[in-house]
Amino acid sequence: MLSIKALQFDGSSKLVNYYTAPHECPFCHNSVTPKTFQAFLKGNALEIVYGCPNSNCGRIFLAQFNRGTSGASFAYQSSSIGTFVEVEFSDTLKNLSSNFIEIFNQASKAESLNLHHIAGIGFRKALEFLIKDYLIAKNPEKEINIKKKFLGKCIKDDIENINVREMGERATWLGNDETHYVRKWEDKDIKDLKLLIKVTTHWIEMELLTEQYKKDMI
Repeated sequence: MLSIKALQFDGSSKLVNYYTAPHECPFCHNSVTPKTFQAFLKGNALEIVYGCPNSNCGRIFLAQFNRGTSGASFAYQSSSIGTFVEVEFSDTLKNLSSNFIEIFNQASKAESLNLHHIAGIGFRKALEFLIKDYLIAKNPEKEINIKKKFLGKCIKDDIENINVREMGERATWLGNDETHYVRKWEDKDIKDLKLLIKVTTHWIEMELLTEQYKKDMI
């Protein structure tokens, strides 16, 4: 538990407790123990001004805290929007589906701006491009049919690799939740969707690399 004297709207100060400071600078994205400068308190909202201790960065940022359920202490919520760093993908995936990578990073940028509803839809779209480009690469003669099919049916009918099929199917379930009014998987969220997409890309990449080296080293 940490404590800080916070300046209130009327000019007075009050000692408040909060659970933890942010552990990452939103600008350089290094793991840091930030410098603490000033705190401001208004109602149930606590804001603390921090500085990045990294000499190559040194940027100032603001962290927001909300009063906990006990009403006595504040819990960390988020920090200032900093610089967005794109997710890097392998050359194998770049060659397979550049659209997947572009859409995934646009969704990631939306998520970094706390646009979680938009981000979820974007990740779902990225998944569809990944799966369909994967299937078209393996079955170019079925390209027109694959493009027209619903994603779920593509996964069920056309994917032979059981790991890609099962992980892609589950990622689609969560992706569909991001587009529907009522969520089916209430105990899962956008983090689970991103993780399932990551697992799906892993199995796709392993399959493509296996096929490539089997072909190159006969």
